Amino acid sequence: QVNVVESGGGLVQPGGSLKLSCVASGGTFSMLTGAWFRQAPGKEREFVAAVRWSGSSTHYADSVKGRFTISGDRAKNTVYLQMNTLKPEDTAVYFCAVHSRRIIVSALWSGTSYNYWGQGTQVTVSS
Repeated sequence: QVNVVESGGGLVQPGGSLKLSCVASGGTFSMLTGAWFRQAPGKEREFVAAVRWSGSSTHYADSVKGRFTISGDRAKNTVYLQMNTLKPEDTAVYFCAVHSRRIIVSALWSGTSYNYWGQGTQVTVSS
């Protein structure tokens, strides 16, 4: 069984920054794709960003391009999300999702592509 744990959420003012971290552990799990999704109250869960290894690439939702940066350390099964210039509409619970395979680009946006999820960390952007 793989355990996924997020950290780094909190309350921040508009225009501020936060960095989320996600660690996956358990057995012989080795991450090849890591992603962040978010879900705001009353809304559907949505894709935020993904990183793939074995030919490194990153992918972003249009709503966060230029403001958020995803990165990670494959050797440590860790994924980060640096969030800058935060807006009130970024307020949501942020979830980390991982997979041991390199997910194809067209499937990165779908939550069903990932086999392990964290419990989520709350991010609130408010003055």
